[in-house]
Amino acid sequence: MAQSSGATVLRIGTRGSPLALAQAREVRARLIAAHGLQDVAIELKAIRTTGDKIQDRPLAEAGGKGLFTKEIEEALRAGDVDFAVHSAKDLPTWLPDGLVLMACLPREDVRDVFISRMAATLPALPSGSVVGTASLRRQALVKRLRPDLQVVSLRGNVETRLRKLEQGVVDATLLALAGLKRLGRADVASCVLSVDEFPPAVGQGAIAIEARADDTRTRTLLRALDDADTTTAITAERAFLAALDGSCRTPIAAYAQVEGDRVRLRGLIIRPDGSEVHETAREGARAEAAMLGSDAGRELKGRAPADFFHHG
Repeated sequence: MAQSSGATVLRIGTRGSPLALAQAREVRARLIAAHGLQDVAIELKAIRTTGDKIQDRPLAEAGGKGLFTKEIEEALRAGDVDFAVHSAKDLPTWLPDGLVLMACLPREDVRDVFISRMAATLPALPSGSVVGTASLRRQALVKRLRPDLQVVSLRGNVETRLRKLEQGVVDATLLALAGLKRLGRADVASCVLSVDEFPPAVGQGAIAIEARADDTRTRTLLRALDDADTTTAITAERAFLAALDGSCRTPIAAYAQVEGDRVRLRGLIIRPDGSEVHETAREGARAEAAMLGSDAGRELKGRAPADFFHHG
């Protein structure tokens, strides 16, 4: 679709953080390349979300999932933007009526990294050290491996958290390698954590594009960007999350890998204090990705004690 005039043809809704903008720009560059559009034909609209505004308490206490997408999705439904670009792990478990997950870009590295000036690895941190993270999943996994460490809430974007680490507010933190790579900051990692020891959040490392179900024109343009393997993996992971009624109050991890026609999924739930873990795995045909995820989620929901999902 060649565009001769300078008129804006598409408006992207995104959060305003440096990482969110980097991801939105990557989507814009891919759209321009795929359809021969001019730079000016695609406009970025930064939208401040509830999750960006709340900095004084853990997001789980404020309502959890969807806090980084709510206002963007409202703008999308209202027609103020044509599509939205998100970190897939920020997407709510269920999308609002009328919106669809249209495409995922090729997935970046799914692993977390450990960052500290005190120690090169998590096991090497001195007992009693303070680890800062905004993620209940990371908190729980740290507590599972090192119950002797203190874990405190550390909010803010990547730059803010790195600055707080530099200032000595915390002794160590954990961040997604994908985000650091996209910001050109992968060098700050002290070490990369294995997915076996530190399984990722649902959708980690993937950029998701959300559109209106009835917007045929935009959906047609976006379809060219979709990476089928990533979308299949995200489908399996999100089905696992949905079967668990995934909220921000229960630490959940899942990682699906697609090879040829096969999907392998590993899923895990863990108490926030790391004291109890349930995990499972599935493998099957890629066409059954959603079914495999749902089945794994239902299994863990059935295995976990009744109070597991109400742990504050």
